[in-house]
Amino acid sequence: MYSIIDIETTGGNPYRDRITEIAVYVHDGKKVVKEYQTLINPERRIPPFIARMTGITDDMVARAPRFYEVAKQIVEITENTIFVAHNASFDYNFIKSEFKNLGYYYQRECLCTVKLSRKLLPGKASYSLGRLCQELDIHIEHRHRASGDAQATVKLFEMLLQEKTNGVFVETMGMDFNNNPVNPAISKQTIEELPRKTGVYYFLDEKGKIIYIGKSKDIRQRVLTHLSKVSSKKALEMIGMIADISYEVTGSELVALLKESEEIKTHKPLFNRAQRRTLFTYGLYSYTDENGYLALKLDKNTNGSSPHTSFSNLEKGKNFLFSLTDKYNLCQNLTGLYGTVGACFQYAVKQCKGACIGKESPQDYNHRVQQAIDFAGFVKDNLIVLDKGRIPSETSFIMIENGKYLGYGFVERETCIEQAQEFKQYITPAEDNKDARQIISGFLRNKRTGKRIEF
Repeated sequence: MYSIIDIETTGGNPYRDRITEIAVYVHDGKKVVKEYQTLINPERRIPPFIARMTGITDDMVARAPRFYEVAKQIVEITENTIFVAHNASFDYNFIKSEFKNLGYYYQRECLCTVKLSRKLLPGKASYSLGRLCQELDIHIEHRHRASGDAQATVKLFEMLLQEKTNGVFVETMGMDFNNNPVNPAISKQTIEELPRKTGVYYFLDEKGKIIYIGKSKDIRQRVLTHLSKVSSKKALEMIGMIADISYEVTGSELVALLKESEEIKTHKPLFNRAQRRTLFTYGLYSYTDENGYLALKLDKNTNGSSPHTSFSNLEKGKNFLFSLTDKYNLCQNLTGLYGTVGACFQYAVKQCKGACIGKESPQDYNHRVQQAIDFAGFVKDNLIVLDKGRIPSETSFIMIENGKYLGYGFVERETCIEQAQEFKQYITPAEDNKDARQIISGFLRNKRTGKRIEF
């Protein structure tokens, strides 16, 4: 017996979001023999974009039963059946999480129709429910509603039952899908060959196209985390598309970050959408006010702007500016943190020398501001930064010349280099952009690299 299930939710995270609708069709291998469906009150608001996609609104679930009120029916109707769903880990993890909140351990054997379809119907353009059903001429009524999607899964499941399964059902059930990739094209050997080293990894689809790029200090562990901890439908969609995994060891976390950033901009992977654009949207800027004081401010980065340093969001910028203000004994009024008329609060507690009221001269104050800017900004000189290599006998490096990031490279430690310019013969050229500069600046400020050579 099989329980073919679909749910709708308030979002994609089973540990944060809640179920809004569930449909269960019990199938005996020939036909549906029992069914159950209901809206569920998630006890929280449904995000507008979810409501638009599913058609389920707050008003619709306001008088619906809460999960604990239907939990017994779900246990009973699925008892002694195999849990079947399209992208089964998503539905199963949500239902397990709801039961866990009630102090009940829910467990069923599972079958995923994505996995089954990949094995029994290879070569399809897509294995998402909508596109697969379209290609197989399976009509879906009420798409993105639990009942409509579950009925479509029933028809797909019946079609799969007619294929020559040759033990595929048993084989697929025997897989712990929470710890294995959805796409069976990824072999156990592929995972085992991933190194536990620092570097960049690539997820590729069945056509060899890069769909995701990441970096990690432990490539194998990070990949296993991707494949086992599914937190959203987007993550599950990505896992289902992965047909191969490649990697490049860098040894250096700094080089890995720089390479990841550049590769994302070059390849524009489908699941790195947010990182295709610059990661650092706010910048630290300076200007001279009407009294001759060098003032600082945080503002959004725009095309052509040249901030001293950048941040991924305004909050991180403020935290950095607070620490910079404390470190160089600056005025919070002139750093834009607390605008006041007259003396700032820091002057009252003797942490400001009075630039805000003209007590400290612009020359003295501006000298400290310039020191702060130099600390925050990118290297303006010639510098080679050494770090760990890919193997113990190797050293990695990045090179900055005349304040411009040139790229990175690797040299054997026994290589005799007498002049800094000789590093250039080992360098892999890279683009000098805001993201690369911010990555390097952060590492240098936090002293997270090895030896530095000025030239």
